[in-house]
Amino acid sequence: MKIEPATSSHISPWSEMRAALWPWDNADDHADELKGLIKQGDPDRSAFIALDELGRAIGFAEASLRHDYVEDCETSPVAFLEGIYVRPDGRLSGVARALADAVGAWGLARGCSEYASNALLDNVESHRFHAAIGFAETERVVYFRKDLRQRRQARR
Repeated sequence: MKIEPATSSHISPWSEMRAALWPWDNADDHADELKGLIKQGDPDRSAFIALDELGRAIGFAEASLRHDYVEDCETSPVAFLEGIYVRPDGRLSGVARALADAVGAWGLARGCSEYASNALLDNVESHRFHAAIGFAETERVVYFRKDLRQRRQARR
């Protein structure tokens, strides 16, 4: 297995894996977003691809430097694991840990002393993964939203 920074040559398998992780967008939508991200070259964002022995992409991790408040962190910026995914046939083999370690090293090289992430409340598999690689759970949150336009339309 090899971990390397994501490039435009990875967009096709990367976008497919993104669609598996975040299925509300299809692979084409993800590919368009990734092309834009790579073209912009934002120094506060990074991504890593895991390749198997045959050079096939089997996982990815995306990260950002968050300069705003990150729950239960005391410093800024914070390296933030935005998303991580490993194809089912590559799981439980150390690929995700290696990807997460690459993100941690990236953050450390950019002056971060803290590394954070999050997961949905019902994503118990992700909770176990985070704990296994050394993250400590800090809190549980339920977010709420109210569409203010509905109220305005109802008064008409």
